[in-house]
Amino acid sequence: MIEYLWKAAFVFYYQTSTQVEAWVSKRLQFILEGKSSSVAPGMRRSATLPKLTAQEPKPVDPCARYLLNNAKYLKYDDYLKAEFPMATGVIEAACRHLIKDRQDGYHWG
Repeated sequence: MIEYLWKAAFVFYYQTSTQVEAWVSKRLQFILEGKSSSVAPGMRRSATLPKLTAQEPKPVDPCARYLLNNAKYLKYDDYLKAEFPMATGVIEAACRHLIKDRQDGYHWG
């Protein structure tokens, strides 16, 4: 999910801008507080600014769609209260590599 946030941030700020990190951090904080559904509409509203070309806001849509479609799973506030681990990115990457190895015909051992 954070990859989507970074891509969306670059719609509004240059990659070298110091504001990019603050923008991502603020939205990530809302998501960790269990407010992922409120982040998406705000990003979409900002993407309609007249100073943006038709192509520039495109990375906002996948991010907003992800947040809205997965809102029922993005209950990080509850997960943090329950002290659940938050390392899904690492786990997903490992699974992706294992699946790719299997599909490529790599045999362990």
